[in-house]
Amino acid sequence: MKKFRNISVKSLALALVLILTMAMLTACGGGSGSSGSGDSQGTEVDPAEVAMPLKEKATITGLTNFPAATESEPNNRTIFKRLEEATNVHVDWRTIQQDQWGDKITLEMSNIKTLPDFIFNANFSDPDLLRYAKQGVIIPLEDYIDKYMPNLTKVFEQAPEYKTMCTDTEGHIWALPWIEQLGYEKTAIQTVGYMPFINTAWLDDLGLSMPTTTDEFEQVLLAFRDNADKLKADFNIDGDIIPLACIMNDGDQDPCILINGFGEGYGDPDRGRHIAVTDDKKVISIATTEGFKKGIEWLHKLYSENLIDPEAFTQEWSTYVAKGKSGRYGVCFSWDIANIAPSLEGWEPLPALTADVRNITPANGSYTSGFARGRCVVTATAKNPALVCSWLDQMYDPFQSPQNNWGTYGEDDDFDIFELGENDEGEQMLKHAPLGDASPVEVREAESVNGPLAVLDSYYGKYVTLPDDAAYRLDWIKEIYTPDMNTKYVYPNVFMSSEDTTRISELEPDLTKRVNTAKSDWVMNGFTDADWDQLQSDLQAYKLDEYLSILQKYLDSYYADDAGSADSAEADEAAEAA
Repeated sequence: MKKFRNISVKSLALALVLILTMAMLTACGGGSGSSGSGDSQGTEVDPAEVAMPLKEKATITGLTNFPAATESEPNNRTIFKRLEEATNVHVDWRTIQQDQWGDKITLEMSNIKTLPDFIFNANFSDPDLLRYAKQGVIIPLEDYIDKYMPNLTKVFEQAPEYKTMCTDTEGHIWALPWIEQLGYEKTAIQTVGYMPFINTAWLDDLGLSMPTTTDEFEQVLLAFRDNADKLKADFNIDGDIIPLACIMNDGDQDPCILINGFGEGYGDPDRGRHIAVTDDKKVISIATTEGFKKGIEWLHKLYSENLIDPEAFTQEWSTYVAKGKSGRYGVCFSWDIANIAPSLEGWEPLPALTADVRNITPANGSYTSGFARGRCVVTATAKNPALVCSWLDQMYDPFQSPQNNWGTYGEDDDFDIFELGENDEGEQMLKHAPLGDASPVEVREAESVNGPLAVLDSYYGKYVTLPDDAAYRLDWIKEIYTPDMNTKYVYPNVFMSSEDTTRISELEPDLTKRVNTAKSDWVMNGFTDADWDQLQSDLQAYKLDEYLSILQKYLDSYYADDAGSADSAEADEAAEAA
């Protein structure tokens, strides 16, 4: 009997805890709870009451991160100092060092009692957003955007595709995005991430021409290998000559753009998922294509001829950079050769190589340029989410966003990202200062604050100039790669349902790992037809067909919506003409 009474007391205590927890969630600003219904509370506030600048000083709370060896107190940064003066809003910040963010933010989000009003640099994945939405930890923002965020609303009106990409399958927007447009569709800066660069100083020294086919490219690498002593002497190089350097399966340092010309011409434009979209809008796995098979066979041939760095499968970024800075590379891969080579001089992007075909497949999601759906969230603890959203909307001001993204002007130090100038219309404009010998990454980390923002293509020349390092990269893409982008479609940035997001996250790791493992092993050791058949069998065992069918569903929906928008636009134009 005593035992029975103890169990009852514990059960009653547990029930009371659950009731109190639910009551707290309800009182903390209107989280959607486990239903994920997303009913917005707090939108009854008059927009005039929270319009910036406020008539009376107010305080909100936020959480963000900062790069190591930079200012850890956000309010000491010039950007936030100016924002407080301009808005009359003070932010009480908590911070986490950037390299510790992944581990610590999960703990922060698990305790709703201690959460601030908003997470500025959340960078949440889709599964994160949907999980926190279901738990009622974050609130839906679509109604707040419509009522209190005119700057973001204008961004969505100018580029409606971004609103679509922010909206889940039930019509809710759970986070404020980061948007950085640099080019558009086939000229977008993200279309070619893992750009190949070739040492033209070595080409000239050996009397060689820029290769245009895979056969010519192989002959150039052989010449680099066979003339290593001459190159070391002519360029005063300390260390072995490396004809081709890369980091296999490592984002922008992967070499698989070289195999775009084999077979059907898809290459491997998506190193995370290994998928492509055909011209008839079908999602395929490149690991099942003849082009991938032939391309990996060719890369193995290069490796067996001692043309590829043997450390390509194991080296870290720091090692890769150190060898590049010592001038030892003939060909390498990166977002920008300035990251790897001693200087830009003597290097050029390697054009598309013809094998069976000539093609460059743009990276998936690249047509809409830089986009992060989960950059900033408002938590269910926010007492005045209307005020929080009104302040966050200032980040989307066309003059503010470039500063948050890159840095600012008028700093009390040795270098500024911007100089304050005027555009052709005599209006205030941010002009990128010369980089000089300063590291753009280090200066940007010291000055910028990131968070939610939008820099649209239409801003350049009006509110801000193009960064120098972006300008020359955009020129490279437009002049060298866009003419050879012969495929029609890329896989867009879609927001899946919670169920499909979960299923994709279950299937994708095994599929990706299997392809990555095969690619590395086969480039190094070669493979047989039996090995190829085993890969196909393993992919099916890992539910490749189910994985592709989920992706296909959202691709179909994306283009159906796109067609509907086009039809609607044509109808509006016809109505206006009538």
